[in-house]
Amino acid sequence: MLQLGFWKRLFIWGLVALGLLLALPNAFYTRVEQSNDAVAAIEAGDDTPENQALAGQWPEWLPSNLVNLGLDLRGGAHLLAEVQVADVYDARLQASWPEIRDALRPERATVGTIRLQDSPAGTLRIRIGEASGMQTALGIVRGLARPVQTLTGAGSTDIVASGQGDLITVTLSDAEKQATDERTMQQSLEIVRRRIDEVGTREPTIQRQGSDRILIQVPGIGSAAELKALLGTTAQLTFNPVVTRTTDENTSVAPGEKLVPSLDEKGVYYVIQTSPVVSGEDLVDAQPAFDQNGGPAVNFRFDSSGARRFGDYTAENIGSPFAIVLDNEVVSAPVIQSHIPGGSGIITGRFTVEQTTKLAVLLRAGALPAKMNFLEERTIGPELGQDSIEAGKLATGVAFAGVLIFMVLSYGLFGMFANIALIINIAMIFGLLSTIGATLTLPGIAGIVLTVGMAVDANVLVFERIREELKSARGPARAIELGYEKALSAILDANITTFITAVILFVMGSGPVRGFAITLGLGIVTSVFTAVYVTRLMVVMWYDRRRPKQIEV
Repeated sequence: MLQLGFWKRLFIWGLVALGLLLALPNAFYTRVEQSNDAVAAIEAGDDTPENQALAGQWPEWLPSNLVNLGLDLRGGAHLLAEVQVADVYDARLQASWPEIRDALRPERATVGTIRLQDSPAGTLRIRIGEASGMQTALGIVRGLARPVQTLTGAGSTDIVASGQGDLITVTLSDAEKQATDERTMQQSLEIVRRRIDEVGTREPTIQRQGSDRILIQVPGIGSAAELKALLGTTAQLTFNPVVTRTTDENTSVAPGEKLVPSLDEKGVYYVIQTSPVVSGEDLVDAQPAFDQNGGPAVNFRFDSSGARRFGDYTAENIGSPFAIVLDNEVVSAPVIQSHIPGGSGIITGRFTVEQTTKLAVLLRAGALPAKMNFLEERTIGPELGQDSIEAGKLATGVAFAGVLIFMVLSYGLFGMFANIALIINIAMIFGLLSTIGATLTLPGIAGIVLTVGMAVDANVLVFERIREELKSARGPARAIELGYEKALSAILDANITTFITAVILFVMGSGPVRGFAITLGLGIVTSVFTAVYVTRLMVVMWYDRRRPKQIEV
Protein backbone atom coordinates (compact mmCIF):
# COMPACT_ATOMS: atom_id res chain seq x y z
CA MET A 1 0.00 0.00 0.00
CA LEU A 2 1.00 3.65 0.41
CA GLN A 3 4.29 3.18 2.27
CA LEU A 4 7.81 4.60 2.15
CA GLY A 5 10.44 3.02 4.38
CA PHE A 6 12.34 4.99 7.01
CA TRP A 7 15.66 4.81 5.21
CA LYS A 8 14.09 5.89 1.92
CA ARG A 9 12.47 8.86 3.65
CA LEU A 10 15.77 9.75 5.29
CA PHE A 11 17.59 9.54 1.96
CA ILE A 12 15.08 11.80 0.20
CA TRP A 13 15.13 14.46 2.91
CA GLY A 14 18.92 14.16 3.07
CA LEU A 15 19.23 14.98 -0.65
CA VAL A 16 16.83 17.91 -0.21
CA ALA A 17 18.84 19.25 2.73
CA LEU A 18 22.10 18.87 0.78
CA GLY A 19 20.66 20.75 -2.20
CA LEU A 20 19.43 23.59 0.00
CA LEU A 21 22.80 23.77 1.78
CA LEU A 22 24.72 23.96 -1.50
CA ALA A 23 22.39 26.69 -2.75
CA LEU A 24 22.68 28.73 0.47
CA PRO A 25 25.85 30.74 -0.49
CA ASN A 26 24.01 32.24 -3.47
CA ALA A 27 21.56 33.93 -1.10
CA PHE A 28 24.55 35.90 0.31
CA TYR A 29 26.38 36.29 -3.00
CA THR A 30 28.42 39.45 -2.37
CA ARG A 31 29.49 38.40 1.13
CA VAL A 32 30.59 34.93 0.03
CA GLU A 33 32.36 36.26 -3.06
CA GLN A 34 34.38 38.73 -0.99
CA SER A 35 35.23 35.98 1.48
CA ASN A 36 36.38 33.62 -1.29
CA ASP A 37 38.57 36.31 -2.87
CA ALA A 38 40.11 37.13 0.50
CA VAL A 39 40.85 33.45 1.22
CA ALA A 40 42.53 33.11 -2.19
CA ALA A 41 44.62 36.25 -1.52
CA ILE A 42 45.70 34.91 1.90
CA GLU A 43 46.72 31.58 0.36
CA ALA A 44 48.76 33.52 -2.22
CA GLY A 45 50.68 35.23 0.59
CA ASP A 46 48.71 38.48 1.01
CA ASP A 47 47.78 37.88 4.65
CA THR A 48 46.56 41.34 5.70
CA PRO A 49 44.06 42.28 8.46
CA GLU A 50 41.64 43.48 5.77
CA ASN A 51 41.73 40.11 4.02
CA GLN A 52 41.36 38.29 7.34
CA ALA A 53 38.24 40.37 8.11
CA LEU A 54 36.74 39.69 4.68
CA ALA A 55 37.54 35.98 4.92
CA GLY A 56 35.70 35.83 8.25
CA GLN A 57 32.46 37.05 6.67
CA TRP A 58 31.51 33.46 5.79
CA PRO A 59 32.00 30.42 8.06
CA GLU A 60 34.64 27.96 6.84
CA TRP A 61 32.42 24.95 7.62
CA LEU A 62 29.69 26.09 5.21
CA PRO A 63 29.86 25.51 1.43
CA SER A 64 31.28 28.52 -0.43
CA ASN A 65 30.79 27.60 -4.09
CA LEU A 66 28.85 30.21 -6.05
CA VAL A 67 27.07 30.26 -9.38
CA ASN A 68 29.37 32.09 -11.79
CA LEU A 69 27.70 35.02 -13.53
CA GLY A 70 28.25 35.38 -17.27
CA LEU A 71 29.27 38.48 -19.16
CA ASP A 72 25.68 39.64 -19.68
CA LEU A 73 25.01 39.49 -15.93
CA ARG A 74 28.31 40.42 -14.34
CA GLY A 75 29.67 42.88 -16.87
CA GLY A 76 33.14 42.67 -18.37
CA ALA A 77 34.95 42.90 -21.68
CA HIS A 78 34.07 41.71 -25.17
CA LEU A 79 36.66 41.52 -27.95
CA LEU A 80 36.66 40.16 -31.48
CA ALA A 81 40.23 39.69 -32.69
CA GLU A 82 41.55 38.93 -36.15
CA VAL A 83 44.79 36.92 -36.21
CA GLN A 84 47.27 38.01 -38.89
CA VAL A 85 48.12 34.47 -39.94
CA ALA A 86 50.18 35.63 -42.94
CA ASP A 87 52.77 37.11 -40.56
CA VAL A 88 53.83 33.60 -39.62
CA TYR A 89 54.92 32.73 -43.15
CA ASP A 90 57.92 35.07 -43.06
CA ALA A 91 59.03 33.87 -39.62
CA ARG A 92 58.71 30.28 -40.78
CA LEU A 93 60.93 30.91 -43.82
CA GLN A 94 63.52 32.92 -41.86
CA ALA A 95 63.81 30.04 -39.41
CA SER A 96 64.68 27.71 -42.31
CA TRP A 97 67.66 29.84 -43.47
CA PRO A 98 70.29 28.30 -41.10
CA GLU A 99 69.29 24.79 -42.23
CA ILE A 100 69.49 25.73 -45.93
CA ARG A 101 72.85 27.48 -45.42
CA ASP A 102 74.34 24.49 -43.61
CA ALA A 103 73.06 22.11 -46.32
CA LEU A 104 74.63 24.17 -49.14
CA ARG A 105 78.04 24.71 -47.46
CA PRO A 106 79.52 21.29 -48.40
CA GLU A 107 78.82 22.12 -52.07
CA ARG A 108 80.61 25.49 -52.15
CA ALA A 109 82.95 24.23 -54.82
CA THR A 110 79.94 23.89 -57.10
CA VAL A 111 77.54 26.64 -55.95
CA GLY A 112 80.06 29.22 -54.78
CA THR A 113 79.30 31.70 -52.01
CA ILE A 114 75.95 31.60 -50.21
CA ARG A 115 74.38 34.89 -49.18
CA LEU A 116 70.96 35.75 -47.76
CA GLN A 117 69.30 38.59 -49.66
CA ASP A 118 66.67 41.12 -48.66
CA SER A 119 63.39 39.41 -49.42
CA PRO A 120 59.75 40.50 -49.72
CA ALA A 121 57.30 39.18 -47.14
CA GLY A 122 56.55 35.50 -47.52
CA THR A 123 59.71 34.65 -49.50
CA LEU A 124 63.32 33.74 -48.80
CA ARG A 125 65.94 34.76 -51.38
CA ILE A 126 69.43 33.28 -51.44
CA ARG A 127 72.15 34.30 -53.88
CA ILE A 128 74.82 31.79 -54.85
CA GLY A 129 78.23 32.69 -56.33
CA GLU A 130 78.10 30.27 -59.29
CA ALA A 131 74.98 30.37 -61.47
CA SER A 132 76.13 27.15 -63.14
CA GLY A 133 75.55 25.31 -59.87
CA MET A 134 71.87 26.34 -59.68
CA GLN A 135 70.48 22.86 -60.38
CA THR A 136 72.70 21.35 -57.70
CA ALA A 137 71.62 24.03 -55.22
CA LEU A 138 67.93 23.57 -56.06
CA GLY A 139 68.26 19.82 -55.59
CA ILE A 140 69.75 20.32 -52.14
CA VAL A 141 67.13 22.87 -51.07
CA ARG A 142 64.26 20.76 -52.40
CA GLY A 143 65.72 17.79 -50.56
CA LEU A 144 65.12 19.67 -47.30
CA ALA A 145 61.37 19.83 -47.99
CA ARG A 146 59.21 17.84 -45.59
CA PRO A 147 55.78 16.29 -46.20
CA VAL A 148 52.81 18.32 -44.99
CA GLN A 149 51.27 16.47 -42.05
CA THR A 150 47.60 17.04 -42.84
CA LEU A 151 44.90 15.04 -44.60
CA THR A 152 44.22 17.81 -47.11
CA GLY A 153 47.92 18.26 -47.78
CA ALA A 154 48.73 14.59 -48.33
CA GLY A 155 51.46 14.21 -50.94
CA SER A 156 52.54 17.86 -50.69
CA THR A 157 55.77 19.29 -49.29
CA ASP A 158 56.18 22.31 -47.05
CA ILE A 159 58.45 24.47 -49.26
CA VAL A 160 58.73 25.29 -52.97
CA ALA A 161 62.13 26.28 -54.39
CA SER A 162 62.73 27.95 -57.73
CA GLY A 163 65.83 29.46 -59.35
CA GLN A 164 66.62 32.19 -61.83
CA GLY A 165 70.19 33.08 -62.71
CA ASP A 166 72.07 32.98 -59.42
CA LEU A 167 69.03 33.67 -57.21
CA ILE A 168 67.13 30.95 -55.33
CA THR A 169 63.59 31.82 -54.17
CA VAL A 170 61.98 29.71 -51.45
CA THR A 171 58.28 30.00 -50.55
CA LEU A 172 55.80 27.96 -48.57
CA SER A 173 53.51 25.66 -50.52
CA ASP A 174 49.75 26.27 -50.50
CA ALA A 175 49.22 23.11 -48.43
CA GLU A 176 51.81 24.27 -45.88
CA LYS A 177 50.21 27.73 -45.72
CA GLN A 178 46.87 26.12 -44.94
CA ALA A 179 48.42 23.88 -42.29
CA THR A 180 50.32 26.87 -40.86
CA ASP A 181 47.11 28.90 -40.65
CA GLU A 182 45.44 26.10 -38.70
CA ARG A 183 48.39 25.71 -36.31
CA THR A 184 48.58 29.47 -35.81
CA MET A 185 44.90 29.69 -34.89
CA GLN A 186 45.11 26.75 -32.49
CA GLN A 187 48.24 28.17 -30.86
CA SER A 188 46.69 31.64 -30.61
CA LEU A 189 43.56 30.19 -28.96
CA GLU A 190 45.66 28.27 -26.44
CA ILE A 191 47.90 31.23 -25.59
CA VAL A 192 44.93 33.59 -25.21
CA ARG A 193 43.31 31.03 -22.90
CA ARG A 194 46.50 30.67 -20.84
CA ARG A 195 46.98 34.42 -20.45
CA ILE A 196 43.40 34.96 -19.33
CA ASP A 197 43.49 31.96 -16.96
CA GLU A 198 46.71 33.26 -15.38
CA VAL A 199 44.97 36.41 -14.11
CA GLY A 200 42.25 34.38 -12.42
CA THR A 201 39.13 35.50 -14.28
CA ARG A 202 35.95 33.50 -13.90
CA GLU A 203 34.50 31.49 -16.77
CA PRO A 204 35.82 33.35 -19.83
CA THR A 205 34.43 32.55 -23.27
CA ILE A 206 37.17 32.00 -25.86
CA GLN A 207 35.95 30.73 -29.22
CA ARG A 208 37.18 30.58 -32.78
CA GLN A 209 34.99 32.33 -35.32
CA GLY A 210 35.57 31.68 -38.99
CA SER A 211 39.04 31.02 -40.34
CA ASP A 212 41.05 33.74 -38.60
CA ARG A 213 39.00 35.32 -35.81
CA ILE A 214 38.75 34.75 -32.07
CA LEU A 215 35.84 35.83 -29.85
CA ILE A 216 36.92 36.69 -26.30
CA GLN A 217 34.46 37.48 -23.50
CA VAL A 218 35.78 37.87 -19.96
CA PRO A 219 33.29 38.54 -17.12
CA GLY A 220 34.46 40.69 -14.21
CA ILE A 221 37.41 42.37 -15.94
CA GLY A 222 37.52 46.17 -15.70
CA SER A 223 37.43 47.19 -19.35
CA ALA A 224 38.11 46.10 -22.89
CA ALA A 225 41.29 48.24 -22.84
CA GLU A 226 42.60 46.24 -19.87
CA LEU A 227 41.94 42.98 -21.70
CA LYS A 228 43.60 44.31 -24.87
CA ALA A 229 46.70 45.29 -22.90
CA LEU A 230 46.97 41.75 -21.57
CA LEU A 231 46.42 40.05 -24.92
CA GLY A 232 48.28 42.53 -27.08
CA THR A 233 51.57 42.14 -25.24
CA THR A 234 53.75 39.80 -27.21
CA ALA A 235 56.34 38.86 -24.55
CA GLN A 236 58.48 37.16 -27.17
CA LEU A 237 61.74 35.99 -25.62
CA THR A 238 64.72 34.96 -27.76
CA PHE A 239 68.41 34.30 -27.13
CA ASN A 240 70.47 35.59 -30.05
CA PRO A 241 74.19 35.71 -30.86
CA VAL A 242 75.60 39.26 -30.69
CA VAL A 243 77.53 40.58 -33.72
CA THR A 244 78.50 43.95 -32.26
CA ARG A 245 77.50 46.72 -29.87
CA THR A 246 77.06 50.31 -31.05
CA THR A 247 75.65 53.72 -30.17
CA ASP A 248 74.74 54.56 -33.78
CA GLU A 249 71.07 53.86 -34.46
CA ASN A 250 71.79 54.09 -38.21
CA THR A 251 74.32 51.28 -38.21
CA SER A 252 74.00 49.23 -41.38
CA VAL A 253 73.35 45.52 -40.92
CA ALA A 254 73.98 42.57 -43.21
CA PRO A 255 71.24 40.18 -44.33
CA GLY A 256 70.38 37.79 -41.52
CA GLU A 257 71.13 40.47 -38.90
CA LYS A 258 69.10 43.21 -37.25
CA LEU A 259 69.62 46.24 -35.04
CA VAL A 260 67.76 46.29 -31.72
CA PRO A 261 67.93 48.81 -28.86
CA SER A 262 68.95 48.12 -25.30
CA LEU A 263 66.14 48.08 -22.74
CA ASP A 264 68.14 49.59 -19.89
CA GLU A 265 70.86 51.64 -21.61
CA LYS A 266 69.48 54.59 -23.56
CA GLY A 267 71.30 55.20 -26.85
CA VAL A 268 72.89 51.74 -26.90
CA TYR A 269 72.11 49.32 -29.72
CA TYR A 270 73.08 45.75 -30.54
CA VAL A 271 73.49 44.09 -33.90
CA ILE A 272 72.29 40.52 -33.44
CA GLN A 273 71.70 37.54 -35.67
CA THR A 274 68.02 37.20 -36.56
CA SER A 275 67.98 33.42 -36.10
CA PRO A 276 67.79 32.72 -32.34
CA VAL A 277 69.59 29.86 -30.66
CA VAL A 278 66.57 29.27 -28.40
CA SER A 279 63.26 31.08 -28.02
CA GLY A 280 60.40 31.46 -25.59
CA GLU A 281 58.70 28.47 -27.19
CA ASP A 282 61.32 26.31 -25.48
CA LEU A 283 60.43 27.66 -22.03
CA VAL A 284 58.65 25.37 -19.60
CA ASP A 285 58.58 27.69 -16.60
CA ALA A 286 59.16 31.31 -15.62
CA GLN A 287 58.81 32.70 -12.10
CA PRO A 288 59.41 36.13 -10.48
CA ALA A 289 62.48 36.11 -8.28
CA PHE A 290 65.33 38.28 -7.00
CA ASP A 291 68.88 38.45 -8.27
CA GLN A 292 72.06 38.25 -6.17
CA ASN A 293 71.80 41.98 -5.44
CA GLY A 294 68.19 41.72 -4.25
CA GLY A 295 66.72 43.31 -7.37
CA PRO A 296 63.55 41.96 -9.05
CA ALA A 297 64.28 39.36 -11.73
CA VAL A 298 62.71 36.41 -13.55
CA ASN A 299 63.95 32.83 -13.33
CA PHE A 300 63.40 30.68 -16.41
CA ARG A 301 63.87 27.05 -17.42
CA PHE A 302 64.00 25.43 -20.88
CA ASP A 303 62.64 22.08 -21.99
CA SER A 304 65.04 19.25 -22.84
CA SER A 305 65.46 20.33 -26.48
CA GLY A 306 66.02 23.99 -25.61
CA ALA A 307 68.36 23.08 -22.75
CA ARG A 308 70.48 20.97 -25.09
CA ARG A 309 70.79 23.73 -27.73
CA PHE A 310 71.46 26.35 -25.03
CA GLY A 311 74.13 24.19 -23.42
CA ASP A 312 75.83 23.34 -26.73
CA TYR A 313 75.96 27.00 -27.77
CA THR A 314 77.42 28.22 -24.48
CA ALA A 315 80.04 25.46 -24.58
CA GLU A 316 81.14 26.45 -28.10
CA ASN A 317 81.06 30.24 -27.61
CA ILE A 318 82.78 30.92 -24.28
CA GLY A 319 83.94 34.55 -24.21
CA SER A 320 81.30 35.76 -26.70
CA PRO A 321 78.38 38.05 -25.81
CA PHE A 322 74.90 36.58 -25.86
CA ALA A 323 71.77 38.76 -26.09
CA ILE A 324 68.58 38.10 -24.16
CA VAL A 325 65.97 39.79 -26.35
CA LEU A 326 62.45 40.56 -25.12
CA ASP A 327 60.02 42.05 -27.63
CA ASN A 328 62.85 43.35 -29.86
CA GLU A 329 64.71 44.96 -26.96
CA VAL A 330 67.92 43.62 -25.46
CA VAL A 331 67.29 43.03 -21.77
CA SER A 332 70.91 42.10 -21.16
CA ALA A 333 73.89 40.89 -23.18
CA PRO A 334 76.19 38.99 -20.83
CA VAL A 335 79.47 37.43 -21.94
CA ILE A 336 79.39 33.64 -21.77
CA GLN A 337 81.87 32.77 -19.02
CA SER A 338 81.45 29.02 -19.02
CA HIS A 339 79.33 26.15 -20.24
CA ILE A 340 75.75 26.48 -18.91
CA PRO A 341 74.14 23.03 -18.66
CA GLY A 342 70.70 22.31 -17.28
CA GLY A 343 68.83 24.87 -19.36
CA SER A 344 68.00 27.36 -16.60
CA GLY A 345 68.90 31.00 -16.06
CA ILE A 346 67.77 34.40 -14.82
CA ILE A 347 66.67 37.62 -16.55
CA THR A 348 67.78 40.75 -14.73
CA GLY A 349 67.17 44.38 -15.51
CA ARG A 350 65.63 47.53 -14.14
CA PHE A 351 62.37 45.84 -13.28
CA THR A 352 59.82 46.45 -10.56
CA VAL A 353 58.25 43.56 -8.66
CA GLU A 354 55.00 44.14 -10.55
CA GLN A 355 56.82 44.07 -13.90
CA THR A 356 58.58 40.80 -13.13
CA THR A 357 55.31 39.20 -12.03
CA LYS A 358 53.58 40.27 -15.26
CA LEU A 359 56.57 39.24 -17.36
CA ALA A 360 56.63 35.79 -15.76
CA VAL A 361 52.91 35.38 -16.53
CA LEU A 362 53.41 36.33 -20.17
CA LEU A 363 56.46 34.10 -20.59
CA ARG A 364 54.67 31.10 -19.09
CA ALA A 365 51.72 31.67 -21.41
CA GLY A 366 54.02 31.95 -24.40
CA ALA A 367 54.29 34.41 -27.23
CA LEU A 368 51.49 34.95 -29.66
CA PRO A 369 52.52 33.46 -33.00
CA ALA A 370 51.01 36.37 -34.93
CA LYS A 371 49.71 39.87 -34.34
CA MET A 372 46.03 40.32 -33.50
CA ASN A 373 43.89 43.18 -34.80
CA PHE A 374 40.85 43.94 -32.66
CA LEU A 375 37.78 44.42 -34.85
CA GLU A 376 35.27 44.83 -32.01
CA GLU A 377 35.70 45.91 -28.44
CA ARG A 378 32.97 46.54 -25.88
CA THR A 379 32.94 47.10 -22.17
CA ILE A 380 29.77 45.92 -20.45
CA GLY A 381 29.28 47.69 -17.16
CA PRO A 382 28.05 45.94 -14.02
CA GLU A 383 25.03 48.26 -13.98
CA LEU A 384 23.80 46.72 -17.23
CA GLY A 385 24.42 43.26 -15.82
CA GLN A 386 22.53 44.20 -12.65
CA ASP A 387 19.61 45.37 -14.79
CA SER A 388 19.61 41.98 -16.49
CA ILE A 389 19.64 40.20 -13.13
CA GLU A 390 16.74 42.30 -11.88
CA ALA A 391 14.80 41.64 -15.09
CA GLY A 392 15.52 37.92 -14.72
CA LYS A 393 14.37 38.00 -11.09
CA LEU A 394 11.15 39.75 -12.11
CA ALA A 395 10.45 37.26 -14.91
CA THR A 396 11.17 34.30 -12.66
CA GLY A 397 9.07 35.80 -9.84
CA VAL A 398 6.07 36.44 -12.09
CA ALA A 399 6.24 32.94 -13.57
CA PHE A 400 6.71 31.46 -10.10
CA ALA A 401 3.74 33.30 -8.63
CA GLY A 402 1.51 32.40 -11.58
CA VAL A 403 2.34 28.71 -11.29
CA LEU A 404 1.87 28.69 -7.50
CA ILE A 405 -1.56 30.32 -7.72
CA PHE A 406 -2.67 28.02 -10.52
CA MET A 407 -1.64 24.86 -8.67
CA VAL A 408 -3.44 25.89 -5.46
CA LEU A 409 -6.61 26.85 -7.32
CA SER A 410 -6.57 23.63 -9.37
CA TYR A 411 -5.52 21.01 -6.83
CA GLY A 412 -5.98 22.56 -3.39
CA LEU A 413 -3.82 20.94 -0.71
CA PHE A 414 -2.08 18.71 -3.23
CA GLY A 415 -1.25 21.86 -5.18
CA MET A 416 0.40 23.24 -2.04
CA PHE A 417 2.57 20.12 -1.85
CA ALA A 418 3.56 20.67 -5.50
CA ASN A 419 4.41 24.31 -4.76
CA ILE A 420 6.70 23.37 -1.88
CA ALA A 421 8.41 20.85 -4.14
CA LEU A 422 8.78 23.57 -6.79
CA ILE A 423 10.59 25.86 -4.34
CA ILE A 424 12.87 22.99 -3.35
CA ASN A 425 13.43 22.28 -7.05
CA ILE A 426 14.67 25.82 -7.81
CA ALA A 427 16.98 25.74 -4.79
CA MET A 428 18.43 22.40 -5.88
CA ILE A 429 19.09 23.79 -9.38
CA PHE A 430 21.19 26.59 -7.89
CA GLY A 431 22.90 24.07 -5.61
CA LEU A 432 23.92 21.94 -8.59
CA LEU A 433 25.01 24.99 -10.62
CA SER A 434 27.22 26.06 -7.71
CA THR A 435 28.71 22.59 -7.29
CA ILE A 436 29.74 22.12 -10.93
CA GLY A 437 30.90 25.73 -11.30
CA ALA A 438 28.50 26.48 -14.15
CA THR A 439 28.04 29.97 -15.55
CA LEU A 440 24.62 31.59 -15.36
CA THR A 441 23.69 33.80 -18.31
CA LEU A 442 20.48 35.45 -19.49
CA PRO A 443 19.57 32.37 -21.56
CA GLY A 444 20.31 30.36 -18.42
CA ILE A 445 17.74 32.42 -16.52
CA ALA A 446 15.33 31.70 -19.37
CA GLY A 447 16.04 27.99 -18.82
CA ILE A 448 15.16 28.35 -15.13
CA VAL A 449 11.91 30.19 -16.00
CA LEU A 450 11.05 27.36 -18.40
CA THR A 451 11.85 24.83 -15.69
CA VAL A 452 9.38 26.52 -13.35
CA GLY A 453 6.61 25.74 -15.81
CA MET A 454 7.87 22.24 -16.59
CA ALA A 455 8.51 21.30 -12.96
CA VAL A 456 4.83 21.05 -12.07
CA ASP A 457 3.98 19.14 -15.25
CA ALA A 458 4.86 15.83 -13.58
CA ASN A 459 2.70 16.72 -10.60
CA VAL A 460 -0.20 17.56 -12.91
CA LEU A 461 0.07 14.12 -14.53
CA VAL A 462 0.11 12.42 -11.11
CA PHE A 463 -2.80 14.42 -9.72
CA GLU A 464 -4.94 13.81 -12.81
CA ARG A 465 -4.27 10.06 -12.52
CA ILE A 466 -5.27 10.18 -8.85
CA ARG A 467 -8.53 11.90 -9.85
CA GLU A 468 -9.24 9.15 -12.36
CA GLU A 469 -8.56 6.44 -9.77
CA LEU A 470 -10.85 8.15 -7.24
CA LYS A 471 -13.64 8.10 -9.85
CA SER A 472 -13.23 4.30 -10.00
CA ALA A 473 -14.43 4.14 -6.37
CA ARG A 474 -11.02 3.23 -5.03
CA GLY A 475 -9.91 4.22 -1.55
CA PRO A 476 -7.71 7.30 -1.05
CA ALA A 477 -4.55 5.29 -0.31
CA ARG A 478 -4.97 2.98 -3.31
CA ALA A 479 -5.84 5.93 -5.58
CA ILE A 480 -2.70 7.84 -4.55
CA GLU A 481 -0.50 4.75 -5.01
CA LEU A 482 -1.89 3.92 -8.46
CA GLY A 483 -1.75 7.56 -9.49
CA TYR A 484 2.01 7.68 -8.95
CA GLU A 485 2.61 4.23 -10.47
CA LYS A 486 0.62 4.81 -13.67
CA ALA A 487 1.90 8.35 -14.23
CA LEU A 488 5.56 7.38 -13.83
CA SER A 489 6.08 6.11 -17.39
CA ALA A 490 4.54 9.25 -18.92
CA ILE A 491 6.67 11.46 -16.66
CA LEU A 492 9.89 9.65 -17.61
CA ASP A 493 9.10 9.64 -21.33
CA ALA A 494 8.34 13.38 -21.42
CA ASN A 495 11.41 14.38 -19.41
CA ILE A 496 13.85 11.99 -21.09
CA THR A 497 13.01 13.38 -24.53
CA THR A 498 13.46 16.94 -23.25
CA PHE A 499 16.72 15.97 -21.55
CA ILE A 500 18.04 14.51 -24.82
CA THR A 501 17.30 17.86 -26.48
CA ALA A 502 19.20 19.67 -23.69
CA VAL A 503 22.20 17.37 -24.15
CA ILE A 504 22.25 18.02 -27.91
CA LEU A 505 22.06 21.78 -27.32
CA PHE A 506 24.97 21.54 -24.89
CA VAL A 507 27.17 19.43 -27.18
CA MET A 508 26.41 21.24 -30.43
CA GLY A 509 25.89 24.77 -29.12
CA SER A 510 28.24 27.31 -27.63
CA GLY A 511 28.15 30.29 -25.31
CA PRO A 512 24.59 31.35 -24.39
CA VAL A 513 23.08 28.21 -25.95
CA ARG A 514 25.11 25.98 -23.63
CA GLY A 515 24.08 28.14 -20.67
CA PHE A 516 20.43 27.53 -21.54
CA ALA A 517 21.07 23.79 -22.02
CA ILE A 518 22.78 23.45 -18.61
CA THR A 519 19.96 25.02 -16.61
CA LEU A 520 17.34 23.16 -18.63
CA GLY A 521 19.07 19.80 -18.19
CA LEU A 522 19.66 20.25 -14.47
CA GLY A 523 16.09 21.52 -14.06
CA ILE A 524 14.72 18.34 -15.65
CA VAL A 525 16.73 16.13 -13.28
CA THR A 526 15.68 18.03 -10.16
CA SER A 527 12.04 18.41 -11.25
CA VAL A 528 11.67 14.66 -11.79
CA PHE A 529 13.22 14.01 -8.38
CA THR A 530 11.01 16.50 -6.56
CA ALA A 531 7.82 15.41 -8.36
CA VAL A 532 8.30 11.66 -8.07
CA TYR A 533 9.88 11.50 -4.63
CA VAL A 534 9.60 14.74 -2.65
CA THR A 535 5.94 15.47 -3.44
CA ARG A 536 5.05 11.82 -2.91
CA LEU A 537 6.84 11.78 0.44
CA MET A 538 4.92 14.87 1.58
CA VAL A 539 1.62 13.29 0.47
CA VAL A 540 2.48 10.03 2.28
CA MET A 541 3.44 11.84 5.49
CA TRP A 542 0.21 13.87 5.39
CA TYR A 543 -1.89 10.76 4.77
CA ASP A 544 -0.17 8.79 7.57
CA ARG A 545 -0.98 11.57 10.00
CA ARG A 546 -4.55 12.48 8.95
CA ARG A 547 -5.92 9.19 7.55
CA PRO A 548 -8.79 10.86 5.66
CA LYS A 549 -11.71 8.77 4.44
CA GLN A 550 -12.03 10.95 1.36
CA ILE A 551 -9.64 13.29 -0.42
CA GLU A 552 -10.13 16.19 -2.83
CA VAL A 553 -7.65 16.55 -5.68
